[in-house]
Amino acid sequence: MTSHVRHITIDCADAYALGSFWAQVLGAPLSDEDLPGDPEALLETPGAAVLFVQVAEKKQSKNRVHLDIQPHDRSRDEEVERLLALGATLVGDHRRPNGRGWATLADPEGNEFCVECSAAERAALSGTRLPVTADDVTTAVRLAVDVLATAPADRWEARAGSLEWTCWETAEHLGDDLFAYAVQLGPRTPPLDREVPFRWAPDREGGPHNAVFADRAAGPAGLLATLEASGALLASMTRTTPPGARSYHGYGISDPEGFAAMGVVETLVHTHDLAEGLGLEWAPPAALCDRALARLFPDAPAGGDRWAVLLWATGRAELPGHPRRTAWRWDGRPLEDQTASSAG
Repeated sequence: MTSHVRHITIDCADAYALGSFWAQVLGAPLSDEDLPGDPEALLETPGAAVLFVQVAEKKQSKNRVHLDIQPHDRSRDEEVERLLALGATLVGDHRRPNGRGWATLADPEGNEFCVECSAAERAALSGTRLPVTADDVTTAVRLAVDVLATAPADRWEARAGSLEWTCWETAEHLGDDLFAYAVQLGPRTPPLDREVPFRWAPDREGGPHNAVFADRAAGPAGLLATLEASGALLASMTRTTPPGARSYHGYGISDPEGFAAMGVVETLVHTHDLAEGLGLEWAPPAALCDRALARLFPDAPAGGDRWAVLLWATGRAELPGHPRRTAWRWDGRPLEDQTASSAG
């Protein structure tokens, strides 16, 4: 057995004040138990929590350990400006004219930290694609749930778009997909030749084969709760499974990013089916569609409306200049495995 990092602990003069600053930096809440004047303040963040502990000694020299932060919804320079407005100070500017480099800032008590380029900036600089992440799974599922929550309660037995299932069954199937992708990553040694042997069966003849069903007595709100819970399972497994892990899928042995991308595509396109049946509007973010396309449909047409391309790639819509797909499948293998297969 080994140890893990439980807290990153920062000595300070005012635990609650400094914790409140970092709560705004990281977009995470302080513990409900922490109050102004307390000697400790805990900031819960993914991976390891940050603990601020009040001490009598003042900071006297440069930190031997510091945090490097990376913005995910803005550029490095935009993030630097945001943090300066929150009360940070610029200590060292190591940004380069070509867009690389970082900025060293200090928090209100003088603790240094660095702001790096966002993932999008790094991808642009290196000419690589942006990966599909656990946060993408969470974003897709939450956007879908927020839209589906507005559906009239009496529409859930309508057919979902071009599918043979009702909207209720399709939402159940979507939650079951997310659950299935999550559990493929669960065993210590994920299987490479089969699915994890849960029992999948239809609730009726012609219905989807699921391992997970929602309690109909809980109504649409309960149904959407099961969907969001399954999405959270997949996001957690994507975030915590080593990137080099591999597990079975019928469309190619895949990795955690691949299962995350599958979950995103399932969510986006089945919410499209549901929106048609429920009479709702649904148009997911283009950047999210683009990342999913790059991971699972690398041969899809470049440019254009990325949501339209994803609907075409999954056989749900026409795309000018391209024959409509009557059969389709993604390639779940990591891109390096696809390249190696093509080469030899």
